[in-house]
Amino acid sequence: MPEIVIAADSQSVFDEISSVVEEPNTTVRWVRRGEAVREEINARPADLVIADMQIGTMGGIAVALDLALEADAGRLEPCPVLLILDRRPDVFMARRSNADGWLVKPLDPIRLRSAVAALLAGGSWHDASFTPRPVVVPVN
Repeated sequence: MPEIVIAADSQSVFDEISSVVEEPNTTVRWVRRGEAVREEINARPADLVIADMQIGTMGGIAVALDLALEADAGRLEPCPVLLILDRRPDVFMARRSNADGWLVKPLDPIRLRSAVAALLAGGSWHDASFTPRPVVVPVN
């Protein structure tokens, strides 16, 4: 039975994510402060953390870095992190945060379910939505 922690300080973000990932055999826990995620995972391990980039004083990027550093130091069991990004340029920071995956808002149920399934299966998920298309410029 998968245990998913959603880190978001916004009720609407939590509702949007939990309505997609909540199933009869899944436990969903809500953490409203980024700095409380490590305590939550330490008290009761989770199979996945979904962290919104905009969480009060410690956003999703900081949560992903914190969990990765604690796991690398052996003080915490490793836990995959799915970041919910506000815009495509945030991918730059997501790549450097050791997050296992990311989605760019606006969210849709198909991409969210696919990302969660991939991370719970031990993989990664890198959202290609809103990726700029390269422009070929002819050389004269």
